[in-house]
Amino acid sequence: MKFELYKDKGGEFRFRIVATNGNVLAASEGYSAKASAQAAIDRIKSDAAGAAVVDNS
Repeated sequence: MKFELYKDKGGEFRFRIVATNGNVLAASEGYSAKASAQAAIDRIKSDAAGAAVVDNS
């Protein structure tokens, strides 16, 4: 799995989480600053391992 950080057509920075098979698992909102998008990636990387799974089915 990897994070791809890119600039969209509107000039905002976004990232997506891509599985090893190339499927996009999640995509971010737009950020005006690249550093803000990178900070969001860093937060996800540090917090996701301890995230709870809530089954609302």
